[in-house]
Amino acid sequence: MILKCIAVDDEPLALDIIEDYISKVPFLSLVKRTENAIEALQLVQEGGIDLVFLDVQMPDLTGIQFLKIASGKAHYILTTAYSQYALESYDLNVSDYLLKPIAFDRFYKAVEKVHGQFQKAEPAPAPEPASVGPANATAAPIQDFIFVKTEHKIQKIELQDILYIEGLKDYISIYTKNERVITLQNMKKMEETLPKGEFIRVHKSYIISIDKIESIERSRISIASKVIPIGDTYRDEFFKLIDGKNI
Repeated sequence: MILKCIAVDDEPLALDIIEDYISKVPFLSLVKRTENAIEALQLVQEGGIDLVFLDVQMPDLTGIQFLKIASGKAHYILTTAYSQYALESYDLNVSDYLLKPIAFDRFYKAVEKVHGQFQKAEPAPAPEPASVGPANATAAPIQDFIFVKTEHKIQKIELQDILYIEGLKDYISIYTKNERVITLQNMKKMEETLPKGEFIRVHKSYIISIDKIESIERSRISIASKVIPIGDTYRDEFFKLIDGKNI
């Protein structure tokens, strides 16, 4: 079994070392290395990451805060130059705790332990059922919330509460049933984060929640008293989706 990994550290040199070590282990595959803890948290929340190499001391979000928010979405190996966080990290069920500078033999011992845990947990292959169509397909985990960084905190937003998202020059505004949340993020990244079929981009400056549409008139969408234009670039895809939902 190949474990999909990400490495999170605000020091590029530390990331270089982890990336080099991962490349030497045949059962590890590096999906992403990043100095941005918020980006890494979003990747973990989206699913599909097996193992996270996580620095403890980072400017926007500490490793301990990361673990508390992520809530066991993956396995974690903490990497740090400071031993005082070890006890708290084990209370959060981390797989191992590596002190910098990290020797390769110690790194390998840690990842081998995680790999063994995955192999034990992997179920035996079940007999294939008779094919009766798409209903037999295994459903992907449903992501029902996102985390965004605001000026003073990391905020959890339930997807069902989002009405629409407006992109401005250097930030985006997420309009929910109860509030407006402003975050430094670009529209393309947000579009990729949100589940397809529930949200769609209808303009260079707008992403909408499909089930919050109240009416469509010509090239305008009404959502909660807001009139949102449909851009020429997005028109065909939008109406194709709407037609498919028999609206």
